[in-house]
Amino acid sequence: MTVMTRREFSALQDRVNRIFRESYTPEGPQEALTTSNFAPLVDVYEDEHNITLKIEVPGIDEKDIDVSIENNTLTVRGQRMFEKDEKEENFHRVERHYGSFTRTFTLPNTVDPEQISAHSDKGVLKIQLAKKTEGKPRQIKVTVQTPDAKSPVKAA
Repeated sequence: MTVMTRREFSALQDRVNRIFRESYTPEGPQEALTTSNFAPLVDVYEDEHNITLKIEVPGIDEKDIDVSIENNTLTVRGQRMFEKDEKEENFHRVERHYGSFTRTFTLPNTVDPEQISAHSDKGVLKIQLAKKTEGKPRQIKVTVQTPDAKSPVKAA
């Protein structure tokens, strides 16, 4: 029996959704490739001070991306327009997705909504979510009292 990880299951679900979206649109599969919604890929990682999202947005102008936060939900919206420089009938294959996208992320309570920054570099949108001071882990020194010693011994 094969066990799928959450990431593998999510990737499979995205593929199945894409197949249905591209195959069963009123315009047909060719038109769907140039006008369908898509979801850019995202990496999320965390360190001691921040939660960071890296979102692939190549070919999308910064002015066409909107990042907002409301009620502990981060929403990223954008749109990649199909370049009309070439006639569609001249294309042999269109694999890049065009149209609008929306990605939403529920933020943990440890994120400070006043300390969020976003910038784009080389087609990657990087959003840094600073953690609240009380949400950061801290080291607590433990003092151990030994029965035969008069002074406490500090443990690291």
